[in-house]
Amino acid sequence: MSDTIKTNVMRLLEQADIPYIPHYYTPDAGIDAVSVSKSLGQNPDSVFKTLVTQGKSRAFYVFVIPGNATLNLKRAAAACGEKAIEMIPQKLLLPNTGYIHGGCSPIGMKKSYPTFIDETAQLFDTICVSAGKIGAQVELSPDALCQMVHAQYAALTD
Repeated sequence: MSDTIKTNVMRLLEQADIPYIPHYYTPDAGIDAVSVSKSLGQNPDSVFKTLVTQGKSRAFYVFVIPGNATLNLKRAAAACGEKAIEMIPQKLLLPNTGYIHGGCSPIGMKKSYPTFIDETAQLFDTICVSAGKIGAQVELSPDALCQMVHAQYAALTD
């Protein structure tokens, strides 16, 4: 992948005047966040994945958690005020977010969904999230990400 490819996520960050560092990787090793962190030479605790869920109310919610962690569905439901939530089927990801599995970013989704970032993000000066395309990540301040997507911090993992 060329280092000159600019994604919509990067353009949106530039429009919002939010500093970021682009990172590119070859997805041959895998598209999960742990594989991506290894490809980038990053701490796996600071490379976050974006998960899209749906509550009992049928509303969609976005959760941004460390790539080596698992979303605790009870904690996630409590964070968004739902009785229960579940991951959306993969076939619903593209039509509802504009992103494919492995390239889903919390920035620039088709609609603005309530977004929650795991509180551990605050332990780092910067975190990496998908740049909206497999093979590209952006590294930015967790507070800048939180502000950009109007997110809240919450305890989301075990």
